[in-house]
Amino acid sequence: MLTADRFDSRTFANMEVALERACEHLPKGTDDYNARRYIARRIIKCAEGGDRTLGGLTEAGQAAVSELTSNKAA
Repeated sequence: MLTADRFDSRTFANMEVALERACEHLPKGTDDYNARRYIARRIIKCAEGGDRTLGGLTEAGQAAVSELTSNKAA
């Protein structure tokens, strides 16, 4: 089942905005397919867990960015 089919249109729109906001914080050279996919998965997991607010989804995306950047530094 496609992600768009699992969520209402408002939630899906919030997820798209959260993904774009999170990706703005990726260091140069990191904004690739795998990074976006990782962040998107974290946002989807958040929405599946019940938090479908823009704030909650954005926080999940930003947490994913922090994980990606801390893993690259390690």
